[in-house]
Amino acid sequence: MADGSGGLGPEAQSLPHNIEAEQALLGALMINNDVYDRVASIINEDHFYDPVHGRIYETAARRIQKNALASPVTLKAFLEEDEGLKELGGPAYLARLAGAAISVFAAKDYAQQIYDLAIRRQLISIGQEISLKAGTVDVESEPKEQIVEAEQQLYQLGEAGKVDSGFQSFLKAVTDAVNVANAAYQREGGLAGVSTGLMDMDGKLGGLHPSDLLILAGRPSMGKTSLATNIAFNIAKAFKKGVRPDGSEGAIEGGVVGFYSLEMSAEQLAARILSEAAQVPSEQIRKGDMTEDEFRRFVEAAKALEACPLYIDDTPALPISQLAARARRLKRTHGLDVLIVDYLQLVRPATAKDSRVNEVSEITQGLKAIAKELNVPVIALSQLSRQVESREDKRPQLSDLRESGSIEQDADVVMFVFREEYYKEREKPGDHDVEGMMKWQEEMSALHGKAEVIIGKQRHGPIGTIELAFEGRFTKFSNLVKSYQRGAGEFG
Repeated sequence: MADGSGGLGPEAQSLPHNIEAEQALLGALMINNDVYDRVASIINEDHFYDPVHGRIYETAARRIQKNALASPVTLKAFLEEDEGLKELGGPAYLARLAGAAISVFAAKDYAQQIYDLAIRRQLISIGQEISLKAGTVDVESEPKEQIVEAEQQLYQLGEAGKVDSGFQSFLKAVTDAVNVANAAYQREGGLAGVSTGLMDMDGKLGGLHPSDLLILAGRPSMGKTSLATNIAFNIAKAFKKGVRPDGSEGAIEGGVVGFYSLEMSAEQLAARILSEAAQVPSEQIRKGDMTEDEFRRFVEAAKALEACPLYIDDTPALPISQLAARARRLKRTHGLDVLIVDYLQLVRPATAKDSRVNEVSEITQGLKAIAKELNVPVIALSQLSRQVESREDKRPQLSDLRESGSIEQDADVVMFVFREEYYKEREKPGDHDVEGMMKWQEEMSALHGKAEVIIGKQRHGPIGTIELAFEGRFTKFSNLVKSYQRGAGEFG
C-alpha cells in the first residue's frame, strides 16, 4: 500500500505522525459509516498529518452528516480531481484503504492517536516559534509581550486542540447556530445565554450570549457598578454544574464570574455584594453599626457567598494583554462563564498611542477578542461624557459615550443606566415655594426606587427601555414589581 506521505519533505517527515493509523481509520470509516459518530468528537480533518487524508476525511464526514453513504465508490466522484490523491494512485487508493481496513472497533483508538500526534506537532511548532522570537532581539518585541503571546497560543491549543481555527465551512456555522437555538428552546425561559437574574433584562437581551461584548454606561452615581455587581452575584449564586447539551461539562445554570475591579478594592466590592445579599446598608457594614438581627443576616450572607464562584481581580491600571492572559488562566483553572470589567477607561492599552481615541479603540477591540476567544459574554462598564448634564432630558444616548466611535462600533450591546430620581433630588425648591415643593414631592414619590436601563444598541435584538427597582441603601437593582405584588418576597 502507498505510504500516503504525499511528497512531504524530510523535515516534515521527522515530525511525530502515524500514517498507518490514518489509513486504518479512513478504511474503517468507509466500510462502516457508524464509525464517524465514535470519532467525530475526537478529531477533524486538520488533525491528519497527510493533507490528502484530511481531505478524504472531510468529504466523507460531509456525506455522512447528510445521511448519505461514504464509500470508495461514492467518494470517488468528489475526489477524482484531487492532485494529492492522484500522486497516491487516484481513486484506486480509496479502494485499497477500505480493502486493508483491519478492525472497525479499534477506530476510536486510532482517532485518539491521530489527535495526540497532531497536538504534539503543534506544540513543536509553537516551541520553535517561541525560540525563534526569543532569539531575535528586537526593540518592538518585549519579552513580557512574548510570554503573553506564547501563553495565548498554548491556551488555545489546550482548549480547542488547534492553534488557529482559520476558515470554517458554512455547514459547521449553521450547525452551531441550530445548537444555540435548540438550547434556548429546551430552556423554559427561552434564553440562549446566561440569565442576569433580572427578568425584564433577560426578556430584552435573551440572556448574556457567549462571545458578545456588552457595554454598560452611565454618569457617576447612576449605579453602573451596583448593577454589574448585582448581575455578577445573581449569576454566581445560581451556578449549577452539569453536562451541557453538547456533552461537555460546565455550568448548566448561572456560571463562574470573573470581575476586574480597576476602581474599587476587592474588599470594597465584597462589602457591596454583602450589603445587597444581607439587606444591610453598606455604610453600616463599614462602621460595624448593626443590630443583632442585621449582623446575623450579614454572617449568613457571608457564609452563603463563600461557595459562590465569583473571582475578583482588583489590580489597578491593567494592560489589555494582561487582562486577557489572566482571564485565560481563570478559565483554565476554575472555569469562566461571564467576565465583567469595571471600568473600560481604566484599562491600559498594550502600547501607548498618539491619541486617547486610538487607545480606547485598542481596548474595546481587545475586549471583543477576549469574548470571542474564551466564548464568554464580556460586560465592560464605561463612563459617559459631561454633555448629558447640559441637556434638558438627561437620558443618555450613544453619542454621549466617551471616545464613542470605537465603543459603539465594537460592542454587540450598549446599555445606559439612568435614574431620574438622582437629578430630580437636586431640583428641590426652597421651603418658601410651597406649591413648587408639593409638586416636587409628588414627582419624587413617582420616581422613588425606580431606575431605567436604556438599550441604545443591540445587534441581535430590539432596543428600548427596561424598568428596574433600585434600593439605594443596599445598592441593589431588582425586578420592578407592581404595588399589589409587594410583600411577595421579590426583594428578599
